[in-house]
Amino acid sequence: MSGFDPDQGALAAAQERGAVDDAFASAEEALEGAEVCFVCAPVGVLPELVLTALRAGGDCVVSDVGSTKRAVVEAVASSGLAEADRERFVGGHPLAGAEAAGVEHSRPELFEGATWYLTPIERTSGLLYERLYRTVSALGARPEAIAAGVHDRVMATVSHLPHVLANVLANQAAGALVDDAQRLPATGPSFRDATRVAGANPRLWRDILLSNSDAVAAELDAFGAALERISADLRLGDAGALESWIGRSRVDRRRLREADVAGGPVTEVRVSVPNRPGIVAQLALAVGDAGVNIVDMALYPAADMQSGAIALWVAGEGSAERVVALIGELGFAASVVDGNA
Repeated sequence: MSGFDPDQGALAAAQERGAVDDAFASAEEALEGAEVCFVCAPVGVLPELVLTALRAGGDCVVSDVGSTKRAVVEAVASSGLAEADRERFVGGHPLAGAEAAGVEHSRPELFEGATWYLTPIERTSGLLYERLYRTVSALGARPEAIAAGVHDRVMATVSHLPHVLANVLANQAAGALVDDAQRLPATGPSFRDATRVAGANPRLWRDILLSNSDAVAAELDAFGAALERISADLRLGDAGALESWIGRSRVDRRRLREADVAGGPVTEVRVSVPNRPGIVAQLALAVGDAGVNIVDMALYPAADMQSGAIALWVAGEGSAERVVALIGELGFAASVVDGNA
């Protein structure tokens, strides 16, 4: 595994810990002969670095690990790169790690069982998408295709908004002190859990929030409206409304925690498709939008390379039939393969 980092100290630390085998002085040197490239950097500089990796050429699929996707996807789409180079890009975002940053916090099992979002663009090569899919799976993660815009709206709700709220809560608690000499009272686990990510990497999170500003602002507006309703119920002393709201929250939290990613038995669906750029991305995104988890996939090009088959192993009772119907609506022939466990 080859690596490059403009910070020579970080690169040396990565090599010492075995995160990379060979360290290089430039991205172009590190990419020579590579099959898969992961661009790992703050979201503010990701578009530029992804374009640098794509310009290096070759047959390397280029992905990133940024927690917002629209900016980098749009940068590639409007870059003026040759079509063959744009086909090599697939956006990515592994849902792993914690508030700590740096190679010193890496660990071998980091991606084990983690969802790894993939955001292919319209022209993404199917063969390269499959290569990245298998690479991510080999790391122990569960790859899942999602449109860049949908990804950013979801992350605004489940990641970016909680970070904003953690910072606000820490600020508010500290601001409640009479003066600097007064210490915070003993805090319980609720406060510690809710503020765990407060203050995490200010420059990194500044860029994340700015790159997804419209979606985060919309979530904050909705959150503010919900707080106003709760505030009104408190002022009215409406015990019934408060109890009902807490009860709904309990049910919602249970539903979120109990969501089963695998979702039941795995079944193979075989799809006949023309061999054209973007076809794999189109199918993967459509299946993902329908809420069906693709556990595995494989491509079987025809000898003339004009058409082929895509095998999708999907999870969940009745999911295969839903996928067949969905793919039929897209204009492709699909069928369930018998004999699956």
